[in-house]
Amino acid sequence: MKKEFSPQVSPQEMLELGIFGGWYFKGDIDEYPETWFKEAKISTNGFNKNLNFFEIMAGQPMSIWKNKGWITPEDPLGWFQWYCRYSLGRRIPRVDAFQIRRWQSFGPRHIGAIKKNCEKGNIYCRKRQRQALLQWAYDPFI
Repeated sequence: MKKEFSPQVSPQEMLELGIFGGWYFKGDIDEYPETWFKEAKISTNGFNKNLNFFEIMAGQPMSIWKNKGWITPEDPLGWFQWYCRYSLGRRIPRVDAFQIRRWQSFGPRHIGAIKKNCEKGNIYCRKRQRQALLQWAYDPFI
């Protein structure tokens, strides 16, 4: 992985902890290692907030991702699809640079807000931000 991209949580760990309501791939997981899904919290019939680690909705809908230009033709499901493929060795320099910049800009502002507003060790303070951090491969238990 690039030095400027050092995720704290692997795709498999993210899936096991609970992200995107268990519905990110909408059942289409054939291109990914089976081992990633042995303990994953996956829904078989749509988004289920109870499958998220913090059992809340976090993030914005795909329509906003598209309007903001965050979806690339190479990864029509967005950042996590890119991260999965990147972690498996796929490299597309232009797309990689774009997604790494997005990752770099996401974490610091949310980590800073948690550190400023939460007592150390209270992992349930700012659950929405923590769920979002997890969905961006940052450690939500800061």
